[in-house]
Amino acid sequence: MKMSKIAPLAMTALLMGGTAAFAEGPATIVATKEKEVQPVFIKVTGTVENVEVRDNITYYEMKQENNPHFLVVTDETLVFDNTGKKVELKKGDEVTSYMYANKPMILIYPPRYNPEVVIVQTDAVGTAAVGTFDEELLDASLSLKLNLWDKTELVNVAGETVTAGDLAGNNAVVFYTITTMSIPAQTTPSKVVLLPQEQSASTTDEPMIDKIIGTDFKDVNGTKMVPLRVIAEELGYKVTTTGKGAILSKGALSYTITRGEKTYGYNKALGQFVEAPALLETNKTYVPYEFALQLLENK
Repeated sequence: MKMSKIAPLAMTALLMGGTAAFAEGPATIVATKEKEVQPVFIKVTGTVENVEVRDNITYYEMKQENNPHFLVVTDETLVFDNTGKKVELKKGDEVTSYMYANKPMILIYPPRYNPEVVIVQTDAVGTAAVGTFDEELLDASLSLKLNLWDKTELVNVAGETVTAGDLAGNNAVVFYTITTMSIPAQTTPSKVVLLPQEQSASTTDEPMIDKIIGTDFKDVNGTKMVPLRVIAEELGYKVTTTGKGAILSKGALSYTITRGEKTYGYNKALGQFVEAPALLETNKTYVPYEFALQLLENK
């Protein structure tokens, strides 16, 4: 009887003693913050509702649920289906488009995107992903690692053969069917298309515009303002004075700008300035620097 009472007490002491043995030193908890991975690409999905061609540029009116937007597609835009075949966009297609995250956006509604890659979803088995791969062919944002084999088609946008070494540190479109359940997921792709190196969104390719912006600008409420007419004409736009502002036109492009108003017309849509255009010098209207980048992007 006494033994039965002593046994639990002994066991408790043993457990406590064991616990004490593992707690001789102070416990140190190290809190680590996972490094945030900034995406290189913006991904937008939708269904093609309408197609319009103007001056060798095709505008695809898209709808994602009740949110409309446009894809502006040129001859340089890569269009594949989800198996890696080159296709042409058409009404009714369900697509995913990819554009560089740091690419200047045209501030209008509905939004207009100028994608680098468009993927058309079909009933065929296959998945497409766009990412940036390191020396180990791992894309951190996709959490996807590539395991190449002799049947993987490695090409650039011109269809020329490239090597695995060419992929390291660059952007690519990857086509595959299955992945492992590991972290990161691994896949053996059927096709990889190496994308051209990203072009800077700055005006470094336009030395005259650089000079204008660098020497003639004003600061209004923290916004860099630059001269409208001289920049627009340097980029080939026709500038027509309205008395309260100006109309810029070139080919299918048309901007209607009014001094003192943050809203401006862009073709049949509306855009928004961060700061209203203003007459900051005699007969000289200034607009936000971001608008000059938009004109440069559409030149």
